[in-house]
Amino acid sequence: MSATTTPSRSHPILWTVAVIAVAVIAVAAYEVFGPQPTDFAGGKQVALGAYTEADPTGVPTELKSASLIERGEYLTHAADCVVCHTAKDGVPFAGGRAFVLPFGTLYSTNITPDVDTGIGSYTNANFLDALHKGIGRGNAKLYPAMPDASYTYMSDADALAIMAYLFTLKPVHAPSPKNTLVFPFNQRALMGLWWAFFNPDKRYEPNLDRTPEWNRGAYLAEAMAHCGECHTPRNLAFALNNRKKFAGAVQAGWDAYNITADPKSGVGEWSDADIAQYLSSGHADRGTATGPMGEAVDASLSHLKPSDITALVTYLRTVPAIASEDLPEPKHTPAPALQAGDGAPEPHGKAVYEGACAGCHGWTGVSPVIPFATLTGTRAINDPTANNVAQVIIAGGQRHYAVDSDNMPAFGGTYSDAEIASVANYVTARFGAKGSALTAQDVAKLRSAD
Repeated sequence: MSATTTPSRSHPILWTVAVIAVAVIAVAAYEVFGPQPTDFAGGKQVALGAYTEADPTGVPTELKSASLIERGEYLTHAADCVVCHTAKDGVPFAGGRAFVLPFGTLYSTNITPDVDTGIGSYTNANFLDALHKGIGRGNAKLYPAMPDASYTYMSDADALAIMAYLFTLKPVHAPSPKNTLVFPFNQRALMGLWWAFFNPDKRYEPNLDRTPEWNRGAYLAEAMAHCGECHTPRNLAFALNNRKKFAGAVQAGWDAYNITADPKSGVGEWSDADIAQYLSSGHADRGTATGPMGEAVDASLSHLKPSDITALVTYLRTVPAIASEDLPEPKHTPAPALQAGDGAPEPHGKAVYEGACAGCHGWTGVSPVIPFATLTGTRAINDPTANNVAQVIIAGGQRHYAVDSDNMPAFGGTYSDAEIASVANYVTARFGAKGSALTAQDVAKLRSAD
């Protein structure tokens, strides 16, 4: 009797296990596989050849008659190639920049036309494979630090124009340092599976239900400047999670903030002029670009024509608003002038601020010297993590202003981790909406993140 009843008793257990397994797979699939970068816009997408409006690819109208090399130089700036492919104090485009990841360190490759260590032996097909598919020298699989999942939307003509420009550079013999990734991330062959899921290997398709300016902005933001690679969170497989498109993420120890239309934690209350000024110069009344964003402005966005900046703003305005619950609405009211005997939540931080910061930033948060140094109303000062505040104190503004004295100097070699944490907590509490609670250990981690 028992032999015939055991299977029937096990059926509910098996069904329960099966349902749980299906649910887990469904949740994992939802988390990992999401929409493509411009799917939020709806509408009908068509192949570039079938689009009858102004071509959204290539260079702006002002450069249509420029030479192939000139067009390639402009597009190289638009794609922000030099930042990632240049080591600190290294030769531009010669590679060697370190990308510190949770599972090891990657180094960028040499893209000068050196035959042995660069791209000098690349054919057109080789170069297109690298940009569109993530396949490098000798069929090597490139890691997602190379944004091929974004560059895959770049037109062949634009990619080859970039290649033509790179081949005019002086060849630099510079072997890439060896990556130090832990298992299984050091197995490049696994990237083939990653691409199958997360790189569609398709070129940009214009949206018939959007304006030509919107399509130009979408092409610049997604295929060229790859904004999402920093500002969009990643899923469990380290691919972009476009369900939270542009909602903010952490990059190399810096917060790449929410740039959706959310009015409190994003750029919803910024005017078009504010955004355009910030993109083209790295400064607006609401903040100054530093760290990776400062590099992007200096090496890429500041080189774009005004029409392209306008197109980027047009596209950015249409990205759905997503609220970042951990970011309070910025405090725009200046702090009261400091009076004798005023207490401070961080007395040591106040002392550091008085000695090194107050001369430029002032006691109200509104700089008495230059607008770049105003703290009031900026996102970083109103970020309770204070990551970016601490990073700027450590490394300085690292910007290439016309006047060097306008740049924020680095204090990482002057002050200890504890002192930097203390002054960061002081300025967020005095000038921001919510004070931070940074520790010396937190600062030490930030120092090692880039």
